[in-house]
Amino acid sequence: MMTQNKTKAKSKTKKFFKRFWWLLWKDDSFKGWIFSVVFLFLFIKFIFFPFLTLATGTSMPLAIVESCSMYHEDGLFSTASGFDLWWETHENKYDRFEIEKEEFKDFSLRKGFNKGDILFLLKANPEKLEVGDIIIFNANQRNPVIHRIVEIKEKNGEKIFSTLGDNNPDQINFEKEIKENQIIGKASFRLVPYAGWIKLMFYDWKKPSSERGLC
Repeated sequence: MMTQNKTKAKSKTKKFFKRFWWLLWKDDSFKGWIFSVVFLFLFIKFIFFPFLTLATGTSMPLAIVESCSMYHEDGLFSTASGFDLWWETHENKYDRFEIEKEEFKDFSLRKGFNKGDILFLLKANPEKLEVGDIIIFNANQRNPVIHRIVEIKEKNGEKIFSTLGDNNPDQINFEKEIKENQIIGKASFRLVPYAGWIKLMFYDWKKPSSERGLC
C-alpha cells in the first residue's frame, strides 16, 4: 500500500512539473504568456538577485548607467589614436590630481561606458580601492553615482575618496569627499552594453532636454 502511495505521489509530482514547464515555455496563449512573465519576475526578484547579492557582497550587484558622465566618444571601439584624442581634450582636469596619460591607460574600464550600459559590481573594500577604480556611491541624489576615483586621502583614520566623471569638465561638490560608508560597490566590468535602455526609456523623457537620449 505504501509503495502504491509513493508511486502515485511521484506520478502527480511528475505531471505537475510537466504542466508547469509547458505553461512556462510552450504555452503560446495569453494565459501562458502572463504566467511566464510573473514567474520570471518572481524568480529574478526573490531568487536571482538575492543570490547575486550574496555572491558579490554588495546590495547592488548590477547597475544601469543613467547619464553620460562616464562616456568616451569611441567607447567599446576605442583605438590608440582615439584614446590620444580623448586625452588631449581631458588632460587638464587630471593634472591637479597628478594623473598622467600612461597611468590612466592602466585604469579599469579606461574606455568609460555609455548611458544604458549594465555594469557588474562587486563589494568594495576601502582598504583595497585605488586611484582609477570606478565606484558607485550614495550622494543624496535621486540615484547612486558611478564615477572614477581620482584621489584618496586619510582623515581621522578613515579613507576619504574623491571622484570625477570621465566625461565631466570638473568635479561636482558632492564627490569631493566620499566617506567609506557611502560606497556601495566597485564596478568590475561592463556586462551588457545599452541593455539598460529597456528600463531607461520609460522615464528618460522626464529629464531636461540636454540630458535625454543617447550620449
